[in-house]
Amino acid sequence: MSIKQQLIFISIFLTVLALTNYYVYRRFFCQLSPRLHKIGALLMITIMVGEVVFAVDIVTGFLPESLALYLMISLFIGSTFMLLVVALVYDLSVSVSRRVPFDQERRRVIKVIFDTAMLLAAASYLWRGFSQGTRLPEVNDVVVRIREFPFNGFTIVQLTDVHVGRTIKREFMQEIVARTNAMQPDMVVITGDLFDLPPHKIRRDLEPLKALDAPTYFVTGNHEYFHGVEPILKQVRELGIKPLTNQNVLFGNEAGKFNLVGINDLSGARFGVRPPDVDAAYSGVDQSIPVIVLSHQPKSLSLVEQKRCDLMLSGHTHGGQIFPFGLLVKLDQPYLWGLHEHRPGQQIFVSRGAGYWGPPLRVLAPSEISRIVITT
Repeated sequence: MSIKQQLIFISIFLTVLALTNYYVYRRFFCQLSPRLHKIGALLMITIMVGEVVFAVDIVTGFLPESLALYLMISLFIGSTFMLLVVALVYDLSVSVSRRVPFDQERRRVIKVIFDTAMLLAAASYLWRGFSQGTRLPEVNDVVVRIREFPFNGFTIVQLTDVHVGRTIKREFMQEIVARTNAMQPDMVVITGDLFDLPPHKIRRDLEPLKALDAPTYFVTGNHEYFHGVEPILKQVRELGIKPLTNQNVLFGNEAGKFNLVGINDLSGARFGVRPPDVDAAYSGVDQSIPVIVLSHQPKSLSLVEQKRCDLMLSGHTHGGQIFPFGLLVKLDQPYLWGLHEHRPGQQIFVSRGAGYWGPPLRVLAPSEISRIVITT
């Protein structure tokens, strides 16, 4: 991403955050007890300053390398959006309550009780988000039936949206690899957004991936394009992982075979670098036998409507990451998480991802390592 593109993105990003913070202050803190107005104003100003620092650091990288510092400033971003949810609930509840015919004294008592409850709910919501965000991913077992699949019980471990970078480091990757190998999968697939920094900055953090025991394949996500897709692909190969860049492999043996197809992320078309090319990805594919497709974004399903695709494995959505923002993700993607039958004979599984992007927060969207067992 060029400096101009970064500045445009950050300008829009900060404008949205500023408007959101103002709304939280006006429609939540200003409606509470008068002595909380100044506390609320100071809190939202502090959050906004932290968000400006976060945005400037994205462009300049001026902050020192400090995990604690990065966690702190990234939490400001998550706090804004989580407080927005609280403010919306509060605003709606107050608007409805004004229509209830209570006398003024009773209304004042109810308001004190309600305000206290909302402050406790806000604190609980923020704490739950942080505790879930920093937790190691769980193993999510998924059974998928594919007609005429040559191997009953074939196991694929899907890793996606790990976002190795400022906060997710070597120790995290060592644990991910250990858990993956313990499952003894037949195949491992990494469906994008593995990188959250340029590859030379996280080379050591990614080294544990060399220890993966099973054949491992990789497709690009949108974040790979942010940090230089060509050097990233080079580093992936050095890790012993095969990138499928609009390519396919025939997997199996004399007992039976299936096709594994990898399609580049949709962001490639916007960046003008390695765009998705379905015809190239399916070149030479025998569509009379099962086809599993790897593609980062669930809406890539639209690209393979005229091709055989028994199962697509995707990520990108993080399951919404922070409830209820998955509702916004659904405006852009057809599926948020889980296994779905898109149409007869075509299924998609969307993983919530093993890491997180931005603040280490997750609410009702726990991180996961996906173990997909294919039956016939």
